[in-house]
Amino acid sequence: MDKIRCGWVNQDPLYIAYHDEEWGKPLYDEQKLFELLMLEGMQAGLSWYTILKKRENYRLAFNGFNPELIVKYDEHKIEELMNNEGIIRNRLKIGAIIQNAKVFLQIQKEEGSFAKYIWSFVGGTPKINHWRTLSEVPATTEISDQMSKALKKKGMKFVGSTICCAFMQASGMVNDHIADCFCSQK
Repeated sequence: MDKIRCGWVNQDPLYIAYHDEEWGKPLYDEQKLFELLMLEGMQAGLSWYTILKKRENYRLAFNGFNPELIVKYDEHKIEELMNNEGIIRNRLKIGAIIQNAKVFLQIQKEEGSFAKYIWSFVGGTPKINHWRTLSEVPATTEISDQMSKALKKKGMKFVGSTICCAFMQASGMVNDHIADCFCSQK
């Protein structure tokens, strides 16, 4: 018998693996949190599936999402990225990753840890929701509004409330698997 999954998952093995093995699992690794937040920002106006299919290309193009390297990107590197057919070639989004790398490093310096800072929005532990249907899952929450406002105030770009909500779901800060999904924490 097939496993029951959240309704947003298609039949692509890549998407199934992402849902089953990553989405909603608590993530505390600094660089992986940075990568995920940046990829969620790249999703703006697109589907997550589109970005997921390009994730490996993004990792190659952006030096494994190493913020120490990204902050050194110059106009030549931006032009190289604008010509990279493996990623979304949007100058504003590319510029946002560079800007966000600077802010990420500043948050690490100020807070001691980006993970500690970002997880503070949910009190340091995952918030478990019990949605029965996909239509009940919100696109934004009060917490995603707060996170978005705080990150924007620090200078981050492409971190609106919808992006922050998706980031919190993907990083396991909130568990929004629907109740009958085998990944749900009942």
